[in-house]
Amino acid sequence: MTFEDSWIAVRQAANENRHELVLTGASVSKLIEDSGLDESLFDLHGLNYLSITHTCLREMPDGLEKLTNLTTLVLHSNELAALPGTIGSLSKLKVLDCSRNKLTSLPQELDNLPQLSTLNLAANLLQSIPSQSANVRLSIVDLSNNRFEAFPDICHAELVHLAEIHVNGNQIAEIPASISRLQALKILNVADNLISTVPGELADCGKLKEVNLKGNKLADKRLLKLVDQCRTKQVLDYVKLHCPRSDPSTAEANKSKKGKKSQKSSESEGVMDDVTHKLKILKVTDDTPVIKIMDHVKNIRPYVAACIVRDTRFTEDSFKKFIQLQTRLHDGVCEKRNAATIATHDLKLIAPGDLTYTAKPPAELEIKPLMRSKMYTGAILFQQLQTEAENLRKEKKRNVYSGIHKYLYLLEGKPLFPCLLDHSQQVISLPPLTNSDVTKMSPATQTMFVEVTSAISYTVCRNVLDVFLKELIVSGLTDSSEQKDADKLNNLLVEQVKVVDKEGNLKLVYPSRADLNSNYGYSVTILRE
Repeated sequence: MTFEDSWIAVRQAANENRHELVLTGASVSKLIEDSGLDESLFDLHGLNYLSITHTCLREMPDGLEKLTNLTTLVLHSNELAALPGTIGSLSKLKVLDCSRNKLTSLPQELDNLPQLSTLNLAANLLQSIPSQSANVRLSIVDLSNNRFEAFPDICHAELVHLAEIHVNGNQIAEIPASISRLQALKILNVADNLISTVPGELADCGKLKEVNLKGNKLADKRLLKLVDQCRTKQVLDYVKLHCPRSDPSTAEANKSKKGKKSQKSSESEGVMDDVTHKLKILKVTDDTPVIKIMDHVKNIRPYVAACIVRDTRFTEDSFKKFIQLQTRLHDGVCEKRNAATIATHDLKLIAPGDLTYTAKPPAELEIKPLMRSKMYTGAILFQQLQTEAENLRKEKKRNVYSGIHKYLYLLEGKPLFPCLLDHSQQVISLPPLTNSDVTKMSPATQTMFVEVTSAISYTVCRNVLDVFLKELIVSGLTDSSEQKDADKLNNLLVEQVKVVDKEGNLKLVYPSRADLNSNYGYSVTILRE
């Protein structure tokens, strides 16, 4: 296949054998308006990440089926009225984002994407979706701000990973009792619908930590008051005791099962306590820095979570392995920084006080990047990295970029760059590219500030932090003890960090009681204050 007549971006991707292609903005929209989408991009069979956003694209061609290696398809903020049935051929697809379009229906083929974990169809014109019972890896579903009158067909016991559901801003009349089948559910947002009663079965979702019922016309006035004034736990306690059930016997059954499970867990914990690593969680204090999220970052990379790891003790060797760990996680659980990015800082080098997570125009953002000796604006740094990347590619005679350069496409064409500012308004992080050299970690670091950012969800941020902390304690990298045998038991001290919106309303605390509960087995005991 020759790409001589293709768009420049498509031709470059072909020539450099890229695995990612990002098309966005007015220039791309003009090309689509003039001659339609360049279908030669579907001959880039090596693509695993395709993003077409902020254009006038009204139709996605059937040729999409050729991109069988796609793991991420981002088509938000276009004019799409439908998706092709050939999307069902994308058997490796993990993330599908078609939010902020004009979709009125979806192809039935969307019911069988075996690797799909994130489905974002927010801000469309949808009234229903195909059953998702076969998409067993689903973790996040966002159907907010559509036209649903009935709860979507996602309440299936097979969806053992489904942790986050957003259906706020619809016309849904009721929450089905079958919601109790979703035992991994942590977040349910049904705000601003037409719900009048809440099923008692909602309280059977054992991991549910965040429920938003605001903006509904609840018939139970006491529950309505609780929803407006109280936290999720109080709401769920009330639902459990006072809301009607379709089958009252399920309450006793679940209570019995839960009691047995708790007893077994408690007994196991007592036996294993002395032969496990120990991760202790310290509650947030008045002196703990808070991260405030500003509106500017909402459409760029809106999610952030953080924590503090105290009493770290590195050796030169363990610190090198710590850096290698971050690289491995970026390639693995972070999906090559497409899902999330981890940044670590020496807390004592961060200006005391609260932090701000925002976004700035590239020309206005200033940072001293990691391992560099001077300040750069975001625009100049991006240009410098592009030049370096091209020179290295030619020097090494490779078709692909390496190191930090392979992540440039994640910011390419963005009008604003996300950034984390310290209390003095100094940029200490520019995700997903680099940290500031000012706050960089070293073998002498004793207190580490860890932040994870994502363009997908808070759940992704939390899951990445869960994995990071587990790897940290099991590996023993922060413990300088001379004992090197495989049976050595390690301790890790982690302090919670709050994230709030610009009005100061709490968005999350990490790690909360909903975190660090899975994939730990008996190797780690979690101790909470």
